[in-house]
Amino acid sequence: MKRVVVTGMGVVSPIGNDIQTFWSNLKQGKCGIDEITSFPIGDFPVRLAGEVKDFNPEEHGIDRSLIRRADRFTHFALVAAKQAMDDSKLEIHPERLGVYIGSGVGGIHTFLSESKKLLENGMGWVSPLFIPMMISNIAAGNVAITHKAEGPCLPIVTACATGTHSIGEAYRAIKHGYADAIIAGGTEASVTPLAIGGFANAKALSRSTDPLSASIPFDIRRQGFVLSEGAGALILEEYEHAKARNAKIYAEVCGYGNTCDAYHYTAPKPEATTAARAMEIALKEANYIPEDILYINAHGTSTPLNDKTETLAIKIALGEEDARKTLISSTKSMTGHMLGAAGAIELIASIQSINEKIIHPTIGLLEPDPECDLDYVPLKAREKNITIAISNSLGFGGHNATVAIRGI
Repeated sequence: MKRVVVTGMGVVSPIGNDIQTFWSNLKQGKCGIDEITSFPIGDFPVRLAGEVKDFNPEEHGIDRSLIRRADRFTHFALVAAKQAMDDSKLEIHPERLGVYIGSGVGGIHTFLSESKKLLENGMGWVSPLFIPMMISNIAAGNVAITHKAEGPCLPIVTACATGTHSIGEAYRAIKHGYADAIIAGGTEASVTPLAIGGFANAKALSRSTDPLSASIPFDIRRQGFVLSEGAGALILEEYEHAKARNAKIYAEVCGYGNTCDAYHYTAPKPEATTAARAMEIALKEANYIPEDILYINAHGTSTPLNDKTETLAIKIALGEEDARKTLISSTKSMTGHMLGAAGAIELIASIQSINEKIIHPTIGLLEPDPECDLDYVPLKAREKNITIAISNSLGFGGHNATVAIRGI
């Protein structure tokens, strides 16, 4: 079995469109949630989102003609992937480079604009590029074309677990020799009236009008998640290949768990046993021992069911004693929920935590829920020399994913 390391990272997010800005704002506890500006919100009961700010893909070196032929979720993926490739300085035979970039929803902006044309003007006005701009695999396809990646290309769709599954499956592909490097992650651009309406009517979104009280994981006042957008991309590379070219190595991917609740299409399994098993599988593969200093980047959505269920899952996976000494935080407290991009963004945060020995806070956690009684690093970042980290993602449909990393 081959070892797998991370040699490049890129990010587009509500709190920064490059790694340095993103991480600096996370450490400082800056909130990227604000009132929606991308469309008129009128009398919408949900008024907040985590929108990407000051974003122009052309300024990041993306070709203008490609921008015109791609949905916003693809723009995000192209920019994050380019950052990661530039960071990695990877040179590789095309047949040995893959792309595993997924999206939970895909090109919903294109879907909306072309539906409007159809309803108002008839079928003849629908763009011939409608399908290749909308389909959720096309971000990965465009990244592969841009970087001449002729190896395995597998866009995964597992709702909120998409980014973590993409990285986990890329890890397995390299571990078993199917590629020497893979551009892996997730991308999402779903802050639209239709998505807001759907999630809001499903009672999934926070209706707070205060950005600092909207996404508050593990707080008893929580009432739902905040929809947001962005992309995260990582270069996963076979260790000997990276070492041979003297690449900068950020961390080693050393474990991956993948389970399904098989319980309900939106609600998590109340017993939390399957989410716990994803963590247990990842930690066992990573050779976790009680003497390790563990950090968990929680799925931490700020929904009533998720946060207490994830807390229970952590206790089952680690045992009550070890769970209580583990540091946990939720990136979503600052970014909101980026759906298919969340897992990639949050693994990047976990890697930075290992390298800088700093755990970013869970902001807004002022009134802890008695059912969420672990150490979620509330309000302020904390220094800790952690030896292993895991990032959890739990998606609609019962999809559970955990990726484990160690410093190297």
